[in-house]
Amino acid sequence: MHHSIWKDFSHIKEHPALEGDKRCDVLVIGGGLAGILTAHFLKEAGIDCMIAEGGRILSGVTANTTAQITAQNELQYSKMAKSGAFKAKSFLHANLWAVEKYKEMAKDIECDLEIKDSYVFSLKDTKKIEEEVDVLEVLGYQAGYVDSLPLPLDVQGAYIFPKQAQFNPLMFAGALAEKLNIFENTFVREIKGNTAFAEKGVIKADRIVVATHFPFINTSGFYFGKMYQKRSYVLALEDGPDYDGMFVDQEPCGMYFRNYRNYLLVGGGDHRTGKKGGGFEELKNFSTLHYSCCPEKYHWATQDCITLDGLPYIGRYSNALPDVYVATGFNELGMTGSMLSARVLTERITGKDCEYGELFNPARSALHARLFMNLGESVLHLLSPATKRCTHLGCGLKWNAAEHTWDCPCHGSRFDEHGKVIENPATKNLKNPNN
Repeated sequence: MHHSIWKDFSHIKEHPALEGDKRCDVLVIGGGLAGILTAHFLKEAGIDCMIAEGGRILSGVTANTTAQITAQNELQYSKMAKSGAFKAKSFLHANLWAVEKYKEMAKDIECDLEIKDSYVFSLKDTKKIEEEVDVLEVLGYQAGYVDSLPLPLDVQGAYIFPKQAQFNPLMFAGALAEKLNIFENTFVREIKGNTAFAEKGVIKADRIVVATHFPFINTSGFYFGKMYQKRSYVLALEDGPDYDGMFVDQEPCGMYFRNYRNYLLVGGGDHRTGKKGGGFEELKNFSTLHYSCCPEKYHWATQDCITLDGLPYIGRYSNALPDVYVATGFNELGMTGSMLSARVLTERITGKDCEYGELFNPARSALHARLFMNLGESVLHLLSPATKRCTHLGCGLKWNAAEHTWDCPCHGSRFDEHGKVIENPATKNLKNPNN
């Protein structure tokens, strides 16, 4: 089935569309995990909050995650420590807090949460793995090390974060959503001041949170330069081996594995959105070779926002928009990123001390090599000939034959074959999509 496994094991309550004008203390735009957790925390703090979702809640990136709740982040901590041990230690502690918060909340929510060890492995050599373990020890965290894993790969070594977690994200977030004030099929195309404009009404709020995966306000924040998006693919194989853990290759385009019920999830085939990559074909070839007795029951793809420095952007959208906040750029750590967004934004909005506010400040320096690479991609595809142009900033779109979509290689917007926008930052459908 061309949808994620989570949908067949969960039921998401429907919510009405916005009709007429509304007012609230805080409006959250985006009904994914980050938006729902933020609204949940705000409600707990006594804030009158609404969510506006363009389609169905939990039908976008959250529905397509592999739902690994882990503070382990490939080899990010050793990279981050090179520019300051304090930053790396703060990020580590923030992610560890998020993991424990999920465990705590899941005690009251049926969501198939399981405690699992998390592994990052290398197929080449162990030098970088060992360096990551050494840095983590300096930061005060004891990561384990193993020489081999039960995977059908030539693993040279791996390091372990014990007692992380995995769950069904739709069961978890769907339970939280039932107690929130939500408008579905309410696509916010524009924000002016403290007012959000949808097709059949407006919502005025003292504060607005943009939790739309990729921010859609182009005139502030420069997020289309500070991030790019990448696609990643997943197969769910029935009656696959139970590896009893979560496993990720240290390489950016490597594979990952986890189990859910009687299924083995195999992921990989990553590539920048709008570019060519391994995709489903790579995974299907791998599963045919190594899991020929395990029928494929589900396959799906997801999209991640990758920032310049490996840290998400959580906080004020920009200095020009003092009452608008943002949560984006989770760098393949969407579960912990969503939980941290809820905490940081709630603390910011309620005026409490914010321990990680400066760490995730969207206004931090953008002077990184990746910025110029992102800008170069934009210039290249703005100037190149194309049959279709993205409604975001006009980049030439590429046809994605595997998913039957038009994808933007500049900023990651995507459109279905009929021209309807399905991934931001674009907010408008294609004109004359059949031409």
